Amino acid sequence: MSPLSRRQLLALGAAGAGAAAVGGAGLWWSSGGGESLGDGRELAQPEVLAGRGGVLDLALAAAPAEVRIGARTAHVQAYNGSLPGPTLRVRPGDTLRVAMTNGLEAPTNLHVHGLHVSPRANGDNPFVSIGPGESFDYEFVLPEDHPPGTYWYHPHHHGHVADQIAAGLYGVIVVEDPDPVPVARERVLVVSDLTLDGSGEPAEVSPPQRMMGREGETVLVNGQVRPEATAAPGERELWRVVNACPSRYLRLSLDGQELRLSGRDAGRLTEPVELTEVALAPGNRAELLVDAREGTSRLTAAPVDRGSMAGMMGGAMPGDGPGTDEPVDLLTFQVTGDRVRDPGPVPPGPSLRDLRDEPPAARRTLDFAMGMGMGMGMGGTMGGMRGPGAMASFTIDGRGFDPERTDQQVRAGTVEEWTLVNSSPMDHPVHLHVWPVQVVTEGGREVPEPRWLDVVNVPAFGEVTVRVAFDDFTGRTVYHCHILDHEDLGMMGTVEAR
Repeated sequence: MSPLSRRQLLALGAAGAGAAAVGGAGLWWSSGGGESLGDGRELAQPEVLAGRGGVLDLALAAAPAEVRIGARTAHVQAYNGSLPGPTLRVRPGDTLRVAMTNGLEAPTNLHVHGLHVSPRANGDNPFVSIGPGESFDYEFVLPEDHPPGTYWYHPHHHGHVADQIAAGLYGVIVVEDPDPVPVARERVLVVSDLTLDGSGEPAEVSPPQRMMGREGETVLVNGQVRPEATAAPGERELWRVVNACPSRYLRLSLDGQELRLSGRDAGRLTEPVELTEVALAPGNRAELLVDAREGTSRLTAAPVDRGSMAGMMGGAMPGDGPGTDEPVDLLTFQVTGDRVRDPGPVPPGPSLRDLRDEPPAARRTLDFAMGMGMGMGMGGTMGGMRGPGAMASFTIDGRGFDPERTDQQVRAGTVEEWTLVNSSPMDHPVHLHVWPVQVVTEGGREVPEPRWLDVVNVPAFGEVTVRVAFDDFTGRTVYHCHILDHEDLGMMGTVEAR
């Protein structure tokens, strides 16, 4: 990694100035106006950085920041001093250049989650390590036919991913649609969670919490506790929802309102789907069309049973299950005033490619497993867990992550069929970098319509079959469980397209 350039130092200084401004004023003010942190405040939007002339060139600093979380002062980690980081808006075919600086005490890097871009060199390369005080220049070139949609960016340095995302390092990437849905407004909703200790620092995480996958005590939307959003009756809004929680699943509903799913993870659906709730595993995104009806509604996240350690431990243990059995209020939606005109029909999305029509060049089975470590509590290393209390291994095909080993070699330009098997008592959401996947079967049943995702939930003791088109790029990247503690503890493998 190189020393910091003047532009990068300025960005890091801006992040520090932002943190100081938060500490002095008690609130971070976004460019959209209004208080972005605090209970009952108007929902704030992150700063937007948009490309011009086919290029978005920006400086991004990961550094400590001081913010308000509800009524408390919190010491978090953030991009450019804000929680979430700035929203990056690009178009298919654009080039995104990021001058990344590390103001943290631990190594970090940057992953552009869901983008179909090269994993080589200074592209979406998970093997890059940016040490404290160092910098790195990324360049991501989007294909001309890149699917529009909602993506996000976050750290991906193995061993530090869960801690850094839980501390606040995340932001949204929007790939704009050349034929957008007519809406009154778009909103970015980044859902995250964290637990603070008595001094406002991110709380220490116990070994049982790491094994289960941590869930924070406080759930935030754009860094806010239960903010409010307003609209007029008849207005249509597009909500870009990102599950940026390290482990928490979200089962979202908005009482009293009409919801339609228009996009999920890897682009827009051909036709919107009416729904009453939508489930998002960690890392998933959903684009929701909200046709506003008069009244007050609440966006809530109901708890999701994602399994437990009980089957391995011979009984329950502290930190064994998710943190709460109660729904969490995320947002209040107030719809008042005079009714507005109908916004018009929703234009159809593109026809979706169906890989079931393309014979696979290879079939593979990957086994995501958890096992009891030998010599528990003896200070050994079990699937990446070190020190006293190391109790479980987290593996794929019986092996923990090794960045020097290539686990799967694939031929570029071919389609493969992967069966993802979960032999453990907990759900594992599986994420493949660079290439989205089409879900073919789940629960032993064929999925009738093309469903494209980049995070696929594999239920406890279940399996899901997907097909992958290894198009456009060669290079080496990773696939892993997106319960980020499990990733850090070893549930990650490498794949190379040649």
